Amino acid sequence: MTIYEIRRETFIPSPLPAVFEFFSDARNLGAITPSWLQFRILTPEPISLHAGAELRYSLRVRGIPVRWTTTIETWNPPHEFSDIQSRGPYKLWRHTHRFREAQGGTEMEDIVYYALPFGPLGRLVHWVCVRRDVESIFEYRAARIKELFT
Repeated sequence: MTIYEIRRETFIPSPLPAVFEFFSDARNLGAITPSWLQFRILTPEPISLHAGAELRYSLRVRGIPVRWTTTIETWNPPHEFSDIQSRGPYKLWRHTHRFREAQGGTEMEDIVYYALPFGPLGRLVHWVCVRRDVESIFEYRAARIKELFT
């Protein structure tokens, strides 16, 4: 299995507690997800995030409907949490969100490890489109976060 990694650091000009509060509210995921994904949370509200919490979503990837379930794997407020795909299109998807105080705000780091199914075919699909799709999602996310916090 080939595991890919994406890392992004984003400076947010808000205090750590406010930033963590924003990211620990699952309802805010839609605000930082590109509209072309048609992202919808299926988990009924209220949603309480904690280790073991499950979140269900629907979205479209290149027009194909996808159901995705993630489980909060670690929960360490206000510094870190991670989620792992328990059902969805990837063979592996682990996303760690880290937050640390910085001068004038908060430094946020996203670390994602992911792998595709289907061996050599999955590697080809990654090269052709998945890599660019994942990168563009995180570029959009960084731009939206800057808009929302300034």
